[in-house]
Amino acid sequence: MRMSVLLRLLALIFMLITSWALVHSYISFSWKTIRMPRWLAGSVSKKSRVVRNKCDIGKPCPNNFFAFKILSGAANVVGPSVCFEDHMIMSPVKDNVGRGLNIALVNGSTGTVLRHGFFDMYSGDPTLLVTFLKEITKEMLVLVASYDDPGTKMTDELRGLFSNLGSSYAKQLGFRDSWVFLGAKDIRSNSPFEQFIKNNPNTNKYEGWPEMLQLEGCVPRKLF
Repeated sequence: MRMSVLLRLLALIFMLITSWALVHSYISFSWKTIRMPRWLAGSVSKKSRVVRNKCDIGKPCPNNFFAFKILSGAANVVGPSVCFEDHMIMSPVKDNVGRGLNIALVNGSTGTVLRHGFFDMYSGDPTLLVTFLKEITKEMLVLVASYDDPGTKMTDELRGLFSNLGSSYAKQLGFRDSWVFLGAKDIRSNSPFEQFIKNNPNTNKYEGWPEMLQLEGCVPRKLF
């Protein structure tokens, strides 16, 4: 009787060992069959990487084009920013923006930043901006971002100078409007790089101000 019990116990142990071996070999085989070759895994990993574009714009720019992004200010709380060819020229973090119009000039051939500054269009002297704009040459690109109030001190002379840079909305610019713009001197038609929202109590996103604007894209390099 004891011998039969011992034989049954040995048979049970044998079955358990055999079952474990079969399961282990099956799992190992399944893992090998789904494991990708190293070269294939590497290519998938590379393809899945997120590619960052200059100035974090939505798509890369082709050769002989510059990437840019311009954000207007949000009400009188968050300042504007101007990025060109992955160089943040002006921003609240850099602490070089201010109320009114924030303007950067870059060389349209090399992309080099030439000058930048902000002009108070509420209580400042508009003749300073007139002088600044009159010094712009055909080799330059002009990037503009509004903040808080860009239009109170906007004169007819200033509107004409901005229109000559390709602006379609400079003649409408008024108190607390939102405006972003990229242009150049004496271009043949209006610039395709411009956005404008009128200050309107019925449609303003913020109390007393329209929404913030974002303008991004690829501007062709000026070839001389």
